[in-house]
Amino acid sequence: MPTTTNPTTPKTSRKYLATPIFGAAMGVVYLVALSVAGEPVFGVLALAIMVAFSGALLLARRRSETVKGLLDHRDERISAIDLRATAITALALIAVILIAFVVQIARGQSGWPYSLLGFVGGVTYIVAVIVLRVRG
Repeated sequence: MPTTTNPTTPKTSRKYLATPIFGAAMGVVYLVALSVAGEPVFGVLALAIMVAFSGALLLARRRSETVKGLLDHRDERISAIDLRATAITALALIAVILIAFVVQIARGQSGWPYSLLGFVGGVTYIVAVIVLRVRG
């Protein structure tokens, strides 16, 4: 009887660690940035929040198929839901950026931060459409 293991078993999939590790790393970035800004207590608090959230994701992965699917991207249905949720989030952010830009210029201000965000988002969208069109 062969004793080989399937390389796609959950025990061998470690992709799920990327998001919690990124979250904890961002906590360290917040700690450094807030410490440099003279607010080390808030930096420690931000780090604690990010580490706690990252740990909660790892614990929730054990009980929730949705969280597990979002972390390791092996479930096509969950990945499709994630993609749609990301698109909805992008639409909400685009609306907020456009509204904030209009409010800023209506107040006689430059609207510069919002115009920059809108520009980056618009260019990213156009480039993504072109790249995906050429590849597909």
